[in-house]
Amino acid sequence: MRAIWKGAVSFGLVSVPVKLYSATESHDVSFRQVHAKDGGRIKYQRVCSIDGEEVPYSDIAKGYETEDGEMVILTDDDLANLPMTSSREIAVEKFVPSDQIDPLLFEKSYYLEPEKTGAKPYALLRQALLEADRMAVVTVALRQRVTTAVLRVRDDVIVLQTMMWPDEIRTPDFSIETGEIKDAEVKMAQMLVETLSGDFDPDEFEDDYADAVQSVVKAKIEGGEVQRTETSAKTGGEVVDLLAALQRSVEAAKTSRGESDDKPAAKKTAAKKTAKKAPAKKAAAKKTTAKKTAAKKTAKKAS
Repeated sequence: MRAIWKGAVSFGLVSVPVKLYSATESHDVSFRQVHAKDGGRIKYQRVCSIDGEEVPYSDIAKGYETEDGEMVILTDDDLANLPMTSSREIAVEKFVPSDQIDPLLFEKSYYLEPEKTGAKPYALLRQALLEADRMAVVTVALRQRVTTAVLRVRDDVIVLQTMMWPDEIRTPDFSIETGEIKDAEVKMAQMLVETLSGDFDPDEFEDDYADAVQSVVKAKIEGGEVQRTETSAKTGGEVVDLLAALQRSVEAAKTSRGESDDKPAAKKTAAKKTAKKAPAKKAAAKKTTAKKTAAKKTAKKAS
């Protein structure tokens, strides 16, 4: 993993130099929009909704849309005056009971790794959080914006989880009318809960959708259903198994031409074609020689 941020956790007079790593990565299946006819990627132009003209990046500004649909354009000077910070401090504001924070507030997760000089205070903070069963509520500046977050322990590593602001949590605007719930129904529901009770193991669950998509894609590649376009080559520094890619390309090309993998049969067929073409070449050679001879005789008579 590559550290995306460096700073220090500070609580009281203690400072713990740390590195920040993204704790999660999405493996969700993503598709590109392409032309069904030839597989070419669809491009989008930046077109102004008023004059219909394409707008270059240099003319694009940031706009804030008001509730009544008006647009307020913000300049670089306006943005420069906004409250931003480049502080590298993760400041502990307070330690709170773990059950007081609703998981709905959690946003992104990061691992904290101590620098060599901060290994001992890091271990002390980790142990204190575990024994007190508390989370540390902190403020931190990520991407120049201050946000609230919590520090908690997971598998001997301190995790920083940024949090949504309170006004970003929506309140449900619907009511649930259940009618009368009978005691027998409650007992039956409790029995069902007990029957299905167990410990959570994330490895028991699989992304069936992603696996199914991969199977479909693999089958199409093996069947030669591949559109070769200028953008087919991998980009972005991805590691590609070159031998496997070449092998798939050869197989796809053979399939598209209707050729068989039976190499000896292919050689025999080629030999037959050569044998048939040979007499034709010889005959053509004789005709050419005869024409040249006739031409020479005509030239002598004329002289």
